[in-house]
Amino acid sequence: MVKTPPKLRVMVDANVLISGIVWPRWPREVLRHAVVGDFQLVLSETVIRQARKRINNRFPEFLDEFEQFLRIHEYELVSDPTKEEIDQNKNLVRDLTDIPVALAAINAKVDYLVSEDKDLSVKNETTEELRKHVTVLIAGTFLRDVMGWDSDELEKVRGRTWKDLKQSEKE
Repeated sequence: MVKTPPKLRVMVDANVLISGIVWPRWPREVLRHAVVGDFQLVLSETVIRQARKRINNRFPEFLDEFEQFLRIHEYELVSDPTKEEIDQNKNLVRDLTDIPVALAAINAKVDYLVSEDKDLSVKNETTEELRKHVTVLIAGTFLRDVMGWDSDELEKVRGRTWKDLKQSEKE
């Protein structure tokens, strides 16, 4: 009997979730891959809470779309780390507010964490410990390296507007 390889599990942070709802660019394409089942989307309670708050404060016209995304699309919800875990891992990443997201990704044993946050995604000494536990990629790199996009496909989406997206959907 041939076993089907397990589906990739990919966590996105609040920046990717927000950007994927608000702008029709690379983070939206990451979410689209999740929607069509190319990988299992993983979200933490903190990520959802942060995204909801920022969308409500900065982009309230997209709040309904965000809530609808959460209602109708499948995702795996993982728990936030405990306060004790957070306190024990203060050196995991530079920005203390990113520790709950990083720990949630590590605890969930995801294959990838997709983030546009430089405190998580840039390879340097401040993310060295995090990178021992999870592969962190920015959205464009994830699309290229994991989803197999070529440079032409990436370039078409780089600066795409809502008008461009609507036009391409008509074609």
